[in-house]
This record gives sequence, structure tokens and C-alpha cells, in this order.
Amino acid sequence: MEILTLMGVLAGSLGLTAFARRFNLPAPLIIVTVALAVSFIPGIPRMELEPELILTLVLPPLLYSTSLETSATHFKLNLRPIIALGVVLVLVTAFVVGLVVHWLLPDLPLASAFVLGAVVAPPDAVTAVAIGRRLGLPRRMMTVLTGESLVNDAAALTLYKIGLAAVLGTAGSIGHGFLVFLVATVLGVGVGLLAGVLVGFVRRKLDDPLMESTFGIILPFGVYVTAEHLHPFSPAFSGSGVLAVVAAGLYLGRKSLYAGPATRVQDSQVWATFDVILEALVFALIGLQLPFVLDGALGAARDNGTLFLVAAIVLLVTMGIRIPYVFLLAVLPQTLRLFGKEQDRPAWRQLAVVSWTGMRGVITLAAATGIPMETPGRAEIQLFAFTVAIGTLLIQGLTLPVLIKAFKVRDPDEASRDEAEELEARKAAMEAAKNRLDEIMSTRLSSLDIPEERLDTLKKRLNALVETRYRGAVAAISLSSEERASSPHAAFAKARRELLMTQRQTLLEEHAAGRLDDDVLRKVLRELDLEEMALSEALTSRLS
Repeated sequence: MEILTLMGVLAGSLGLTAFARRFNLPAPLIIVTVALAVSFIPGIPRMELEPELILTLVLPPLLYSTSLETSATHFKLNLRPIIALGVVLVLVTAFVVGLVVHWLLPDLPLASAFVLGAVVAPPDAVTAVAIGRRLGLPRRMMTVLTGESLVNDAAALTLYKIGLAAVLGTAGSIGHGFLVFLVATVLGVGVGLLAGVLVGFVRRKLDDPLMESTFGIILPFGVYVTAEHLHPFSPAFSGSGVLAVVAAGLYLGRKSLYAGPATRVQDSQVWATFDVILEALVFALIGLQLPFVLDGALGAARDNGTLFLVAAIVLLVTMGIRIPYVFLLAVLPQTLRLFGKEQDRPAWRQLAVVSWTGMRGVITLAAATGIPMETPGRAEIQLFAFTVAIGTLLIQGLTLPVLIKAFKVRDPDEASRDEAEELEARKAAMEAAKNRLDEIMSTRLSSLDIPEERLDTLKKRLNALVETRYRGAVAAISLSSEERASSPHAAFAKARRELLMTQRQTLLEEHAAGRLDDDVLRKVLRELDLEEMALSEALTSRLS
């Protein structure tokens, strides 16, 4: 993969991402569609997906970023549906797809058919979560979908390794396969938690936002490689790099709530940038794989019509398994039920949406590309995997927004619960701040040689600042979006922004006239930038 070609693909995919964000469109679908079209243009450099590159350099940061933003509390509360979808459904999908393909193509070894099942089993929640966030899916559904995507890659990749071992004649019994899965889980989670604790301890001692973020950046790569190369018993047993990254991310995401503000803000921006770059790149690479897949399929010793018919059936089976599975596990006896107790069972509209979020992604194609050359049916597996990945992205990705809007899948009480919690928390914070101010005024400042009237003035100003922030939040919650936009708070914030812009323009004019040094300009601009960013964030949250 030439570096210039890679940079061209990245630039093009980022341009499409910017276009999609500008018009509030699902970027993955646009990127995949354009990449598919570009792959047909004669003379376009061909970019083959490199599995090791994807699994080692792309997957860990994407998983880690998602884990950091996932609430460990919500993850724990929804562990049952997450495991049911992220582990059990992966096993069911792999088994059913393997049997169907072996039945349709009897000369394809059963082990190869199960490898295909493992390859197409794990959904990629990037598209579903992006659509759900844009259309306001309930928090619980978003947690389940995100949690599923965090664990299903581990289940599928472990099953994939077991299947490849069976193909190559090195696999053991079913019990051996279960032990491989258990060891991968225990070692992966253990490595991730240990690394998370160590990095968390180091970051607390550093008190240096730049170095704290640096340690956070290298962590997902380090824990992934460590877990994957940890063989305590034999080469057949290793930890799950996916679970190691997820465990470390959930732990440090929880601890980040107590980190310094500079580190927390910086981490958020760093990982948001990683997400945009890597997601744009991987979806472009998915679309550009079409020439390689077609070359391999057309070179296989099979009738092309039969191959494409089986590919379509595999796509339908993969999409179809999830639908009855989700509804079935919602009505099973309580001990087996997917969504817990009777009163916790979602409405059928929510179940329908969850059952239609089975879009596949880069893991499916990376695993298919990484199948050894000597594997029987390798070309067929890659064709079927590509068909499933592209088919689910386009069919389910394009229709999911329509389904959500048609079924009006929202939690009508979620917003009011959030508002009530926010008001209570802000009130408690305001009262705590005012009490702390009284302590400061009576102890620390009273010992200084400051006139009494100046102390009273200072106390009134600080009290007013705390109360104004609280009253602004209360007004923002109680007003409609139109009322917020025309509220005194919004007008005041916009006036402050104009004043900041005036100051910035004056500084730039002074610099252009040669009366202000570059370093001094950067220092003052940084102060103004931070103030405007805080103001913009507050204004955006009020108007959203």
C-alpha cells in the first residue's frame, strides 16, 4: 500500500466526512458508496486491506475511544443484553451461517464454512450508533448497541482462530475450544485492568495533561499487542486483545471523571480526532476492496451465478438471524430473558430497531482477508464476507433511519429525568460553592490586610457569579429552544463573543503592524480562545 495512495484515500474520505457532517448525513454510508464507485474507475491504484494493519493499528484506538465514552455503570446494568448480543448471538450466527453455507456448497469443508460464520458474525456499531445518536435513540438502547460492539469482536475473533485451527488440522475437541475462549477472556480482561490501574496511577502522579494524554494514546496499542502475544500455556492459548483494550478503556473512562479538567478536555478532543480519521479511512478501504474480491471469486473453480446466489443467501441469513433472536430472548422466562425483568422489557418498536442494527464493518473484511492462502474456499469466503459487509451497510444502514422515524423510538421520560437530575445536581453544587465561599472569606481572606468593604464586594461578586450560572441553567432547562435562543442569557453570551472577536482582531492588527511579538500574540490569543470555547460550549448546550 503506497503512502501517497493511502494519503489520497484518507484525504478523500475526510472530505466526504466533512460533507456528511455539514449536511447531517451518515458519513460511513457515503464513504462506502463513493469508494465502491471509485473502485470501478480504470487506472485507479488498487489498495488491498492489510489485516495486521487493521487489527493492530486501527481497531485498538477505535475500541478504546468508544470504551472511554461508555458509562461503566450503564455497561454493568445492561450486561445481560450486551452478553446475549455480543457473545451468544455471535456464536449462533457463526453456527447457522456455517451450516447453511455447507449445505449450499457441500464440497466446501465444514470447518471453512464455520470460519466464514465467525467472519460475518460480529456487527460493527459505528453506523448504527451514529444514526441512533443523530435521531435520539434512548440511552439504554445506545448503551446496549455500543456494549455489543465492544465485546462481539473478541468473541468473533476467538471463534475465528478456533475455526482456522480446525481447517489447518491443529484444533482439539469442543472442550478445548471452550478453554481457548475462556483463557482469552480471562487474560484479556486481566491485562486490560492491570494496565488501566498502572496507567491511572502514573497519570495521577504526573499532574501533566500533555504526558497524561500521551500515556493514554499508547495504552490501547500496548495492551492489545501484549494480550495477543501472551501465551501462558501454549501457542494455542492467548489473551484477547479486544477485551484488554475494552477493559482498560472502561476503567480509565470511569477514572477520567475525577481527572483534571485540562486532561479530560484534551483527551476528549484527541480521541474524537482519532475516531474521525480512522473511521473515514476504514470505510473507504472497505469500498475499495471490490476489485480484489471479484478477482478472487471469478478465479474460483465454481459457476459465478451459483457463487453470487449463495452470497445473496448468506447476506439474507446473516441479517435474518438477528431479528427472531432479539424478539425471542425478550419473551423467554425471566432467568433467560435478554432484557431482564418483565417491567424492563422494551417495547416491540425498540426491539425491532435493535434487530435491524446488524451492519457489518471492517473486522469482517480484515478477518476474511487474513485467511491463510491454503484454506479451502478462501476466495468464496472473501466474496461472501464482502457481500455481507457491503450489503448490511447499504441495506440496513439506509433503512435504519426510516425505521427509527417510522416507529418513533424515543424515551419520552428520559429528557425530563435528565433535567430533574441536572437541576438537583446544579443546586447542590451551587450551595456547596456558596458554603465554601463563606469558609474562604472567614479564614483565608480575613487574615489578609484587605479593607472590609472590599471583602464584602468580592464576596458579592463571587456569589453573583455562582448564582448567575445556576439561574442560567435553570432558565435554559425550563425554556423551549426558541425561547432559549432569544433569552437574555443567549443575548449576553453572543455579546461576549463579539467582544472577544473584537479583541482578537485588534491583536492581529497590532501584530501585522509589527507592534506585537509572535510569542506574546500566541499567549494572549490562547487566553481569548479558551474563554470563547467555554462560552461557545455553554451556548451550544443551552440551545440544543
